[in-house]
Amino acid sequence: MERDEGRGWEVQLGGLLREVRRQASCEAGPGVGELLGWLHRQTGLDAAVIAEDAVTVESSTADFPRRVLAPLAGMVARLSDGHLAAAATQAEALHVRCEALGPRRPRAVLVVASRAEPTAQTVALTSHTGSVLTLLRHAEAGDRNRRNYQDKARQLRFAVLHGLLAGGPLLARRMTTGAVPPLLDAERLRIHLLRCPSADRDEITQTHQDPSGYQGTALMVHCPVFKEHLICLIAEDDGHSGDGGSSGGSARNRGRALGEVLHRLVRDNPRYALGVSDVQPLHATAEAYTQATHALAAARTTADRVAYHHGQTSLTGILPPQPALAWARAFLRPLDSAPKNSADITRLAITMPRSGVARLLGLSRNTVTAHLRRAQQALGQDLADVRSRADVHLALTLTSSCPPAEPGPQRHPALADLLSTESAAAWAQTILRPLQDRHRRTLQTWIDANADAQQAAHRLDISRNTVRAHLRSAEAALGLDLLTTSTGTHDVVHALRIAAARAI
Repeated sequence: MERDEGRGWEVQLGGLLREVRRQASCEAGPGVGELLGWLHRQTGLDAAVIAEDAVTVESSTADFPRRVLAPLAGMVARLSDGHLAAAATQAEALHVRCEALGPRRPRAVLVVASRAEPTAQTVALTSHTGSVLTLLRHAEAGDRNRRNYQDKARQLRFAVLHGLLAGGPLLARRMTTGAVPPLLDAERLRIHLLRCPSADRDEITQTHQDPSGYQGTALMVHCPVFKEHLICLIAEDDGHSGDGGSSGGSARNRGRALGEVLHRLVRDNPRYALGVSDVQPLHATAEAYTQATHALAAARTTADRVAYHHGQTSLTGILPPQPALAWARAFLRPLDSAPKNSADITRLAITMPRSGVARLLGLSRNTVTAHLRRAQQALGQDLADVRSRADVHLALTLTSSCPPAEPGPQRHPALADLLSTESAAAWAQTILRPLQDRHRRTLQTWIDANADAQQAAHRLDISRNTVRAHLRSAEAALGLDLLTTSTGTHDVVHALRIAAARAI
């Protein structure tokens, strides 16, 4: 008889170990409720875990009699605060046993109840189950802490990127509160913009993450606007401070290797694509990001799904500086009367969808629309019109890196005059030259239809899908993003406007 009981005890312990092993391999993580259910099936006990506050039922079997908890409140509190390790009593005509889980106070408490007095073997199995629960809860807490760390690391990397885009390296350093990434000691960088399934971004980022939460001299940032984009900033020089020891060399090597890794990922995954910027100074990170978005648009139609920025001269680079700046300041001056938040949101909404701005800032889409309405009323521009947006974007670009204007009245030319120069005509011709005639016709009709593919299809008597296919081909030929961030659309608007005026 004792041999049979021993064999049964071994079977139960073996079952407990198998349950632990099963839960350890479960992708969803350890389940306290499942282990309580296992204990119920083995012993007939109903069980519950009371949280560290000694009140809340964290998990329980389906038929656990919660009425017993009220008379047990004092005992559970003493177990939770460490005055007791285990206790047994009777309540509501039930045999109840309580056991504290773990050494740290306050502690969760395992409570089991049954109508019949439990056997010594049942008590022992309950105690073993409590020990396993403690380990599972510690593992769950460890997983939770790891997830929290990854979330904070991701947020910090985005803060560094935002600082570089908004104010340059000094602002980015201030936002790290002393945990300065090695990237900020570089003089130059290149941005690789990876398009991949959003679910893959965490795995890619964490695979190459160092203990500080960065990627050596690189930085991998989840784009908050476009869920399929992973923004990779990679240092392009050895201009790092410090003693140049092995840790610094390791960080540099990790940063250099990341570019090769990204190319390999694209080669091995048909759903991936990669756009790569020119090398830019650290303070020109915003320009590098714009270049990478244009390159990514072109990469979608290339055989290897990788493209580098073409390096076209921007329109702002060929306009006469002082007259262009005078026009831009006069054009944007009415925006000074709008609330600052409205002006700042407008700057973002010119280069990304409203829904993206809402996600980036944690606002509702209706709130973003309300801010844009105030801004367009101040400017006297229809920000839903693609040509108006192009003009606002040009003005914002011209003024973004310039000091404030001197007080007093200033003469300024009209935009049409700025775009009527020979250099502007040559720029437009360079922009549009790669287009096939049918793609240029589709592009012109699409702009005339206010960038509405359905309307353009109706006017051209072709399908909407054909219009989008022509636009994708135009993106590849021009090296400009037209359909994702739409930043390239602004250049196309101006190029087509100049071409129409000059009959190019």
